[in-house]
Amino acid sequence: MYDLIVIGGGPAGLAAALSAYENGLKNIIIIERDKELGGILNQCIHNGFGLHYFKEELTGPEYAGRFIDMLKDTNVKVLTDTMVLELTKEKKVHCVNTKDGYQILSGKSIVLAMGCRERTRGAISIPGTRPAGVLTAGAAQRFVNIEGHMVGKRVVILGSGDIGLIMARRMTLEGAEVLACVELMPYSGGLQRNIVQCLNDFNIPLYLSHTITDIEGKNRVEGVTIAKVGADRKPIAGTEIHFDCDTVLLSVGLIPENELTKSAEIEMDSRTNGSVVFENMETSVNGIFACGNVVHVHDLVDFVTAESQKAGKAAADYVLNGEKSKDDYITLTNGNGIGYTVPQKIRKGAEEAEIFFRVRQIFKNSAILVMDGDNQLAKFKREHLAPGEMEKIKIPNALMKRIVSDKLTVSVEEA
Repeated sequence: MYDLIVIGGGPAGLAAALSAYENGLKNIIIIERDKELGGILNQCIHNGFGLHYFKEELTGPEYAGRFIDMLKDTNVKVLTDTMVLELTKEKKVHCVNTKDGYQILSGKSIVLAMGCRERTRGAISIPGTRPAGVLTAGAAQRFVNIEGHMVGKRVVILGSGDIGLIMARRMTLEGAEVLACVELMPYSGGLQRNIVQCLNDFNIPLYLSHTITDIEGKNRVEGVTIAKVGADRKPIAGTEIHFDCDTVLLSVGLIPENELTKSAEIEMDSRTNGSVVFENMETSVNGIFACGNVVHVHDLVDFVTAESQKAGKAAADYVLNGEKSKDDYITLTNGNGIGYTVPQKIRKGAEEAEIFFRVRQIFKNSAILVMDGDNQLAKFKREHLAPGEMEKIKIPNALMKRIVSDKLTVSVEEA
């Protein structure tokens, strides 16, 4: 019986395991399905990581490497190349690998840190033929950065998520020609920093309010047609532009990897596609915690680390001091202009609360309102809010004590 089983050895799992170890748990195991720890960071060879946490700029492998080095000083056990098949609400983990075969591990607490996966071509139904050369930006990133294979020479990118933007720059640096980045929405889905550094600096055009209407080619992609879309997001006839290309990269969103969460009968949130969590990252099942991209999709790994340290500390507290009551809590809901909030529930005795959320559209010179029933609890001014950038507000202890209702609503008030 382990004190803590961490499922996933990426940035979230590493930070959670270290935090639990530092807070008094000694019998900890990390289960990772890849051959080495580090998760997605291993293929993110660009810089920009660690500015918040380490106060310096690192690449993805360097950021992961620092946590792996810290882990070496502990006696945390690591199982790599091991697939978790099932998790039960009794905290039993069914996993399999080639060395030990099929085994069932029991834990006093569990941290879910499985991360997320990319939305594929099938999920967005693009018309056209099905030739080779259509792949997700993350798959292309792995081919180019780890396997050493060039995926194409003339590239069109659909979607302006961060991975797509970074791959536009990467493909250009490797000698490919990136013809266009095409985005369905009237705004970009990625960080402003990436738009400037990856598209503007390399003169790659960004077509907002456009989408791919046709993919041509028999064995390999030969060309794509894009068209402008109206307010109903349907293509407008007569606005078509044709590109001769051999590769289409998709950067059309990430989906939290929650099959194991569902097998443990944990309450889910349809807005984030992740589990419903309390302020200490505990799910609806006692002793099972979740953190990182499996809860909601983050844009900076530094925030994943901070959230996961919270989950690790809470798991240690659960094992050493027992369960905190879940009967008396405040529910968080999203009001005008807000897509979702994490956490979804806050216990009434909580010291403070950090609330993460994303907005639904671009807002200029607006304010974030936190309403306690019909009363205004707090107001935070913001010059710029965009759907591609995750926002965070903190409700300190003094304000927590003033909450009287069972419901907080977070909304955007336009100036």
